[in-house]
Amino acid sequence: MPEAVVSSARTSPRIVAVANQKGGVGKTTTTINLATALAAVHRKVLIIDLDPQGNASTGVGISRATRTVNTYHVLSALAPVERAILPTLVPGLHIVPAGVDLAGAEIELVTSEQREYRLRTALTGHLSGFDHVLIDCPPSLGLLTLNALVAAETVIVPLQCEFFALEGVSHLVKTIERIKKTFNPRLALQGVVLTMFDKRNNLSDMVANDVRGFFGAKVYNTVIPRNVRISEAPSHGKPALIYDLRCPGSQAYVHLASEVLRQESVCDTGTIRDGDAQR
Repeated sequence: MPEAVVSSARTSPRIVAVANQKGGVGKTTTTINLATALAAVHRKVLIIDLDPQGNASTGVGISRATRTVNTYHVLSALAPVERAILPTLVPGLHIVPAGVDLAGAEIELVTSEQREYRLRTALTGHLSGFDHVLIDCPPSLGLLTLNALVAAETVIVPLQCEFFALEGVSHLVKTIERIKKTFNPRLALQGVVLTMFDKRNNLSDMVANDVRGFFGAKVYNTVIPRNVRISEAPSHGKPALIYDLRCPGSQAYVHLASEVLRQESVCDTGTIRDGDAQR
């Protein structure tokens, strides 16, 4: 696991949207396992499942029967976020789950006042006990993702190592810039995570080189490999780091968490704290 770090001087949690309008890129897997790795170094972490499919909730062992108060109720102002927070099997990791009713929220929000700010309003002043909040966004650039980006401080983009990867993510980058100008001036691209990397495939190397050429230092050094154990873990209701810590995919997320902590400590203080350096 990443080495333990001292607590940040921040008085509010760092809210990060994990987003990509393309499905199947490892977005939910990244959310779950990055959150688990951060919790393992004694960070208090909250996942907000904003995808109507609810895969992040399933992936940390939250049954559908226990999602009676969920992100739909929070967005609709039917319940405060505190009522929706559930513990997971990972110490220090909690989640606001998604229920099937979230699918209708996007339609309902269209005619709502302050529709872009619903999530930000619901979270402001209510998350003082957490260090990190990771929002798992749906695979689209609709109102749910817009709410996540307006509420967030930064965005992490998982990017699958496949043809047309850059073409798809360019739309998200433009969206981030528009939201920064219109709704959330603090929003920034925190980083790009290369996922589903197959070292036997020349295409993976080509895509990785293209992405690094386009985004430069915004691309994390850690790449997430294709790994069957990562694919198996959600069916057991466990993060891959709990299901099989030693598998290559889990180890990659451990190293990614180290990079993220190091990056954030530099942003917060301008210096690297002991223990934040990558192992």
